[in-house]
Order: sequence, then structure tokens, then C-alpha cells
Amino acid sequence: MKRLIHSLSLFLFTLTITTQINAQSVDVTIHENGIERHENIELPPSMTYPLDSLLSDWKAKTYIEIGKDCETSTVNPVFSDSVYIDRLSRIPAVMEMPYNEVVRKFIDMYAGRLRGHVSFMLSACNLYIPIFEEALDAYNLPIELKYLPIIESALNPSAVSRAGASGLWQFMINTGKIYGLDSNSLIDERRDPIKSTWAAARYLRDLYDIYGDWNLVIAAYNCGPGNINKAIRRANGEADYWKIYNYLPKETRGYVPGFIAINYMMNYYCEHNICPMETNIPASTDTLLVNRKLHLKQVSEICDIDMEQLKSLNPQYKRDVIPGDSKEAILRLPIEQISLFIDNQDSIYNHRYNELFTNRKTVAVQTTTTAGAKKAVAGKGKLVTHTIRSGETLGKIAERYKVSVKNIQNWNGLSNTKISAGKKLKIYI
Repeated sequence: MKRLIHSLSLFLFTLTITTQINAQSVDVTIHENGIERHENIELPPSMTYPLDSLLSDWKAKTYIEIGKDCETSTVNPVFSDSVYIDRLSRIPAVMEMPYNEVVRKFIDMYAGRLRGHVSFMLSACNLYIPIFEEALDAYNLPIELKYLPIIESALNPSAVSRAGASGLWQFMINTGKIYGLDSNSLIDERRDPIKSTWAAARYLRDLYDIYGDWNLVIAAYNCGPGNINKAIRRANGEADYWKIYNYLPKETRGYVPGFIAINYMMNYYCEHNICPMETNIPASTDTLLVNRKLHLKQVSEICDIDMEQLKSLNPQYKRDVIPGDSKEAILRLPIEQISLFIDNQDSIYNHRYNELFTNRKTVAVQTTTTAGAKKAVAGKGKLVTHTIRSGETLGKIAERYKVSVKNIQNWNGLSNTKISAGKKLKIYI
């Protein structure tokens, strides 16, 4: 009971959650100090992506099978608050996982209308969790952070937010560059699952060095340290997520509860009659260093690799071009194709090169000098002598002979357009 009271007291106000949910947010009614006010909390991205769009990713279509071994039941058991509190307390985690009505609302959404999403996430985790766990362990970070990309991107490496964040870990361009992720017209390393994961681990470690509190860390990951610092100042220096809750952006108010809820679902999906979709583990892959310009079509056609598979293995290349000539780059291939690429490098690099790379390295610019113009036109046209009449202008004369005013000036050594009646002009037509 003391644990229940302590957990609930972390929230400084009581909440009555309404059932009205749209595609991007959930409405809540907050009772604070006897005053009722209505608020709209934005849902994490993973709650807003249609399941069909998640299943359309090449990896999902290739390695995830719906209903092969079991099908998720439509029946979701109802549990008391004490059950949720007990289960959250038993998750083997360093991070604090408190329970309150907002966390309960997010659990209800995952276990209810988003049951299909959870089934998909459980399966997709098999493709990415090993990558996440390796980086988190290397930086001695809480392993439960492996579920953060579910909240961020719904495990879609090509996800792009309304604000322009991209990839599994939803890096903004500037933050990504700070942590070594290149972004330009051809490459976006925020979409690289491995490189972005290691960058995210470094960023999370740096945020923990600042705040020393994991709920504040993931809140800062979502809305930026500036917004967290502002909320702390407005809360009179309180450095506790639940105490600065009212001062946070709407999207961040749902972020930590959503993270707690997805940790709960990843551990207790069976209790809610949710069955993971079947996952076929992909074949091993390896990387090669590329130091020349290369198009994925060259690799696909010579090495006989499906283009969609190749793009899925290398999602950082926005236009299917590896700019290895400007900076050494990585190409990821199925392990059985590695030796094939090495043995046929010259053929691959030369294959359809002029067709696929049409950008000219140099281009000639035609310039005209007075002497050159006289010689060029004189060699091609007939010399005509024109006597200037009263009222004529160079423009009218040029129009008459279908030549330019500039050429008439060049042919006759004129520094301006002033002419006099009776004078003669040389014109080449």
C-alpha cells in the first residue's frame, strides 16, 4: 500500500482520462487544487502510424509473417491498479517505472486498440534489439532504453517526423551532425540503424551527465535540453519529471508515460493475450568500404541482388547513390555477395556509369571578344555596308538584319549605342 501511495503521489494532480482519441492526441481532464481544466496530450509517433504502413517496409514484408503460428486474441483482460504497480516494479530495470493514471491510459491503448501494433513491435524487435543492446551495453546505459525507438519511430528506419527528425532514433539534422551523422542531398546517416544507434547511445550518456535522472533524460531526448531547463526553472528548480510535467510541451507529457507503458507491454504482452508476429531472422550481412562513386543499381545488376533489399540494407543513401568519391562510405551486402563484389569491382563501377551519373564535371562557356566576333561572323556570313539614316537606332538596324546590337558594336568598334546619320556600318549576315 505504501508503494501504491508513493507511486501515485509522484503525480501532483489527479487525472480523469476521457475516451476521446484522435489520430495524434488524447484528451484529458485534470483536477488540480479543486480546479478542473481540459488538456490535450500528443501521442508518441509509434501510436499514430497506421499498421499497414509499418508492414509495408521491405524488412517487415520479407521477415515478418502475420498469424503463422498464432493470432492475437481480441480479448484484453482487465487488471486492477495494484496488478500494474506490482508488474512494473518487477521489470528488471535501472530506470524508474512509476504508475499513475496517465501511464494506465497508455497501457490501455497499447493493450486495446493498438494490439496489432504491439504484435508487430514484438516481432520487429528481433531485427533491431541486438543492435540496440550492443551499443547501450558498450556505454553502460540501462538496457531498457532499447525500447525508446518504439516510441520514437515505431521501429521504422525511414520514419520522418513533422519536425524533420529522421530514422529509428529520430535525430534532428543539427543534433545528428554533432554526433557524427552526415546529412546532405545524397546521404542521411540518421537512417542508418547501426550508426544512428551508437550516436543515440552517446547522446543519452551525455544527457545523463547533465541531469542524472533517466526520466528527465528521455524527456530531454524528445523535446531538447532547452525545454527541460525552461520547465525546471518554471517549477522553481524541481528536477523531477512528474513535478515539471505541467511545464513541458504537450508531446513530452505523453512521452515518458508512453515509454513506461511500452516497457510494460514488451514484458507482459502474454498476460494481455497478444501474440508476436512470426519473425524469420535475416541472413548475415557485412560491410565494404567504398571510395568511388557508386550507384546501388550497379551493385544490384552485377551482383544479382534485389534492389529493394539493397536499399533496405543501406537506407542512408537517399538517392541510391553512394558518394564514396567525396568521403569513404559503407556498403552493406548479404555476406554471400561480399566476395562477388570484391571479385567484380571494376565491372561494377563501370557498369552503366555514363547513364547513371549524368552530372558533368566541366562545361565549356562560350565567350565573345571583339576580334573573335569579327572573325567568326565574317567567316560565316556576308558583309553588308549599311548607311545610317536619320532617326535610325542600333536596335532598329539590328532588328532589320536579324543580328544583335552587341555584334554591330563589336564589328564597328562602337563603345556605346550613339550613331549619326550618314555614317556607314559593317554588318555580317
